[in-house]
Amino acid sequence: MLFTVLYGGMVTLGGVLGSKQVALGPLAVEAGIFPFLTLVATSSGIAQLYGASTAQRLARFGMIPLVMAILLTLFVLRLPTDPGMYEPAKAAFPIVLGQSWRMMAAGICAYAVSLTLNIFIFSRLGGAVGGGRLAPLRGAIAAALSQIADTMIFITLSFYGERDILPIMLGQMLAKVALSAVLVPIIITIVVRIGRSIDAREGGF
Repeated sequence: MLFTVLYGGMVTLGGVLGSKQVALGPLAVEAGIFPFLTLVATSSGIAQLYGASTAQRLARFGMIPLVMAILLTLFVLRLPTDPGMYEPAKAAFPIVLGQSWRMMAAGICAYAVSLTLNIFIFSRLGGAVGGGRLAPLRGAIAAALSQIADTMIFITLSFYGERDILPIMLGQMLAKVALSAVLVPIIITIVVRIGRSIDAREGGF
């Protein structure tokens, strides 16, 4: 229950934070990567605790808040704006939340493929890298590879034919791989420890 609530929140938050580009030294990446890497690490932690099939179900159920958030955003954007609304916010709201249909579709496709791939790689590495051990290392490897796939899918579907996608794709890949190496092992460790602590208190394994 705890991880499901966290997962659903990170799915919807990723779409909002993705509107901002953050500078990490010479690299730029959308801020949505932070909640998305939380999703990736949480799914790996769930796979470690409860198996790949449970993690895959969580990822599939995560499509529900993602799609609902998109539909509700489109609905709200089409409602008339209160004339008394704060003027800077009135102009900024559709800019921040009003993505093109290509970007929305790209986000759904990238989410579905990258999360599925992350769980698959993480679980397969369990037989090649220390069995059930070394979860943080396996998670970092799986996250890096799945983020490369995520970037390729999202950038291609969003911008192909409109701009030169190779420079932005390479920069995003490098930034996401670096963040995966730093953040994912930490988050997986926390998720596994919390999960085992809750299971122990509730009479689980």
